[in-house]
Amino acid sequence: MANEALIHAVKEIVALAKSGDADGAYTGYCALFGSPEFSTYRPEDQRQALKLMVLTKGATETPTPAMVDAHRAALGPLTELVSAHGEPSDHELLGVCHVVLGNEESASNIFKAGLAIERERDPSSVLCGTLMKRVSML
Repeated sequence: MANEALIHAVKEIVALAKSGDADGAYTGYCALFGSPEFSTYRPEDQRQALKLMVLTKGATETPTPAMVDAHRAALGPLTELVSAHGEPSDHELLGVCHVVLGNEESASNIFKAGLAIERERDPSSVLCGTLMKRVSML
């Protein structure tokens, strides 16, 4: 079971997002991902919280300062997950953060690395298709 503090923080952030306060939600994510406690949570719990933010539907095309700050705060935990576990889904999240931050070359390289791993595992997976699409868009 996920840490109670993490669950509480994510519930507060989701409530802000649902109420229409996107910048407030991004500020909450920034504080969560930048906290020293975040790195102590189980990798699967970190992933779930990171995925909620990074793969948010309807995010504005032009990032707000709060959105940029939250994605920048996510870089550290995601880089650690990629280094420690090498999961292609972590590569996707890290690559998306780099896209939001304007680092398209880094994003492309990260997506390609994740794609290579996923092709090795299951070339017909949905994630494989998603990563190919992300690479082609850059």
